[in-house]
Amino acid sequence: MLQRSKGNTMGSEQGLTRPLRKAVLPVAGLGTRVLPATKSIPKELLPVFDRPAIQYVVDEALAAGIEHIVFVTGRNKSAIEDYFDRAYELEDTLRMKSKGALLEALKADLWPPGAMSFVRQQAPLGLGHAVWCAREVIGNEPFAVMLPDMLMMAKPSCLAQMAEAYAKVGGNLIAVEPTDSPEQYGVIDPESREGRLIKMKGMVEKPKPEAAPSNLAISGRYILQPEIFALLASQQAGAGGEIQLTDAMARLMRAQSFHALAYEGETYDCGDKIGYLRAFAAHALADQALGQKAADTLKAALTKKL
Repeated sequence: MLQRSKGNTMGSEQGLTRPLRKAVLPVAGLGTRVLPATKSIPKELLPVFDRPAIQYVVDEALAAGIEHIVFVTGRNKSAIEDYFDRAYELEDTLRMKSKGALLEALKADLWPPGAMSFVRQQAPLGLGHAVWCAREVIGNEPFAVMLPDMLMMAKPSCLAQMAEAYAKVGGNLIAVEPTDSPEQYGVIDPESREGRLIKMKGMVEKPKPEAAPSNLAISGRYILQPEIFALLASQQAGAGGEIQLTDAMARLMRAQSFHALAYEGETYDCGDKIGYLRAFAAHALADQALGQKAADTLKAALTKKL
C-alpha cells in the first residue's frame, strides 16, 4: 500500500468537465519483451521508421491540446530527457553545413520551456504506481494517461477524439477498439451505447472469449479525474504483485462516471517484436514522401522470402 495522498477521495460528478491540459507518460519499463535491443537504449527511443516511438505519442498529445507532459521515468532512462532537449552541438553542425531543413525539423519538435516534467518511479511497482508518482505535478485537475508502447494511427489523433468526447460527457474516459482475442486484453463491460460512446459499468481483465462481456479492448489511452490518486495511494497490490491502475479505476467507478470511446483508427503494440515490426511497417507505408518506396521495398523483401 502506498503512502496516502492528501485530498478528498472521490469528489462528485459536479465539475468533472474541467479542461484537459496534462498527460502522464509512464516510461520506466525495461522493455524486456524486445531485448536485446533495449539493453542500452530505452524502448521508447527505438525508431519507428524515421523517429523514436515516443515522438508519435508526444505528437498525439500535442494534437489533442495537451500543454504539459509528465514523464514517469526510471534508472537508465535519462536519454529520453535528452531527446526532448536542445542539441546545441548538432544544431550548430547543421547550421554550419547549411542544412536548414533538418535544423528547422529539429526545432519544430521542441516544446516550450517548462512544458515537460520528469519524475522517477524508483521501483517497478506497476502502472498504477507509475501514475501515482505524477500526482504532485498533475495536482487537482483531470489528466490523460498515454501508454508509450501503444502507437495509435488515427486522424484526428486518438487523444484528440477522446478530448472531444470528454468535453461532452466529462468524468473518466478510456479508448477501446474491437478485438478477436479478448483473453489477451482488458475489456469493458458496457451498460449502454450511443454511436461510438459507451457508458461503462465495469471492466474485466483477460476474460475467456465465451465469458467476455464485450469484444472492446482497452487500448492504452485514458482520461482520468485526480481523485484516482487517493485511491492509488491506498490500493493494495494486485495481479503480478503490482499496483494496478485498473483496480483503482474500478473503485473510482463506484462514485464517478466512466465512458469508453470506440475511437476511429488502429493501435500498434510496440511492446513485442512482431508488434514493433507491424508499427514500423505501417508508419513507413504511411509516410507521404517515402511511402511508395517503402511499399516497394517490403514487397521485394517478401517476394525474395517466398
